[in-house]
Amino acid sequence: MNTILGISAFYHDSAATLIKDGEIIAAAQEERFSRKKHDPNYPYNAINYVLSEANLNLNEVDHIVFFEKPFLKFERLLETYLAFAPRGFKSFSLSMPIWLREKLFQKKFLFDQLKRHDKNFDDINKINFSEHHLSHAASAFYPSPFEQAVVLTLDGVGEWATTTLAIGKKNNLDMIKEIHFPHSLGLLYSAFTYYIGFKVNSGEYKLMGLAPYGKPKYKELILNKLLDVKSDGSFKLNMKYFNYATGLTMTNKNFSNLFDQPVRNPSKDLLKEFHMDIASSIQAVTEEIILRLTKNIANEYKIKNLCLAGGVALNCVANGKILRENIFDNIWIQPAAGDAGGSLGAALAYWHHELKKPRDNFKDQMKGAYLGPKFSDKHIESQLNKLKGKYNKKTSKEISSIVAKELSNNKTVGWFQGRMEFGPRALGGRSILADPRSEKMQKELNLKIKFRESFRPFAPSVLREDVNNWFELNYDSPYMLLVSDVKKDKQIAMSEKDKKLFGIDKLNVKRSSIPAITHVDYSARIQTVHKETNPKYYDLLNEFKKITGCPVLVNTSFNVRGEPIVCSIDDAFNCFMGTNLDILVIENFILFKNEQDQSLIKDYKNKFELD
Repeated sequence: MNTILGISAFYHDSAATLIKDGEIIAAAQEERFSRKKHDPNYPYNAINYVLSEANLNLNEVDHIVFFEKPFLKFERLLETYLAFAPRGFKSFSLSMPIWLREKLFQKKFLFDQLKRHDKNFDDINKINFSEHHLSHAASAFYPSPFEQAVVLTLDGVGEWATTTLAIGKKNNLDMIKEIHFPHSLGLLYSAFTYYIGFKVNSGEYKLMGLAPYGKPKYKELILNKLLDVKSDGSFKLNMKYFNYATGLTMTNKNFSNLFDQPVRNPSKDLLKEFHMDIASSIQAVTEEIILRLTKNIANEYKIKNLCLAGGVALNCVANGKILRENIFDNIWIQPAAGDAGGSLGAALAYWHHELKKPRDNFKDQMKGAYLGPKFSDKHIESQLNKLKGKYNKKTSKEISSIVAKELSNNKTVGWFQGRMEFGPRALGGRSILADPRSEKMQKELNLKIKFRESFRPFAPSVLREDVNNWFELNYDSPYMLLVSDVKKDKQIAMSEKDKKLFGIDKLNVKRSSIPAITHVDYSARIQTVHKETNPKYYDLLNEFKKITGCPVLVNTSFNVRGEPIVCSIDDAFNCFMGTNLDILVIENFILFKNEQDQSLIKDYKNKFELD
């Protein structure tokens, strides 16, 4: 037996992964345990969890791999400062103490932290370092079902690289091309996230959701002024407009002057049509760059399979366009595409790339991304009793029948089943579910349960065998990373009056027979549900289909805005009692809000920061 612990930490989305003889045993983000969104700290709780799932003490682990190389990152910090000096001294001076205290000599720092898990851990030479984009590429290729693939990674920045191309063949992964900092598609998108007043490394998906409300009026201005994009998709940013290389903000005055508007203050300024047009424009630019890159890669290497990772790979609208353009026969996207997935990639890269272990099982190795903790009935019952919850225990078949009927009657359900998902998407393990046929459900979920902006779209879960009857898609999308349109025969055409609406006013127009998951451009971010990976969720959808004729449910993450997805029984119960959720289902235990002690109701609306 050969075990490898992968760790990512110290920027955002810290995580840990444990693999045994190449098989992924467990993976989880630290935020789920610490309850701090995008927690960047050493993943103490996540490491404890993956070790317990593998029934190992740390000293029994054979190799420990950190997802990037701190000396290379420090080199980039120094060279960037020297290149831009004297500008950037403030950000440079602020970052130096933590680098000198913790990050530069990270092997010793990690060793000291690791000893907290096991006093018998005494071999510092077990600690190894991967490279950031190799970790991303490995997380995309090695768990994929492909024997051979081109692997594209796009994110903010690792050590130096921001975009990389690799070729994967069996257990080999060769890094072929790179684009280096400060030229970064991820940081460009984050700059616009910042400019619109959303939180960087958190609000990018809000920017993507806002884009369909606007028009890409500024696309040409962005392409002409902010960056130089070549026909092959390679690009350079005009750093005259950006501040992230040297300052404490993403953009500067030149950026604001270019668009003739200051950075939006989210606490004072409402979102306007201008902001929606900006969102639409940067989304269009991002899609154009990604399509140019992928078309060029397909033409140059003649390989039929594409793997994607890095934070930009979470842009499911762009992913859907790659698929629709038939650039590749097959696409596979790492569900934990951001830095959390680096812990997985680091472990797999060491196993296949460094130890030269073979790869001979060419199917999706992610187990549906259900790689986190699950709980026994005994533990659940004990915790619910401590929390003074009033519950009934049913069989799995009864649960499916009861919940499907309640959903069909417009009830909202907190659905807590099996192992927690790895990555940012809830996939039927830690989900809030609702009826997609309801015209008011999107607004209801956003304002009364998620406590977030009304424009935010919701995703559908659909039985895999029914996806092509409801959406313009006939492809596996188990990780909710592909966007496609609702089927034409399910759409409702807009009236001439509706077409004249702009901005958030578009939200109130019913666009399909499943309006709660139909975005303003008739699109949806689709999760296909497969009996092999989540039989209980599959059965619920099947039961809902029997009652309603609709094999689709609204599926959003089980949390409120600014809160990490729930992990424990306590998290689930507290969120249930702090929101307008009607029902909570934890494995085979079912709780109805109107049966609970009303003194236990909490105010969750202001518990977490805006995301």
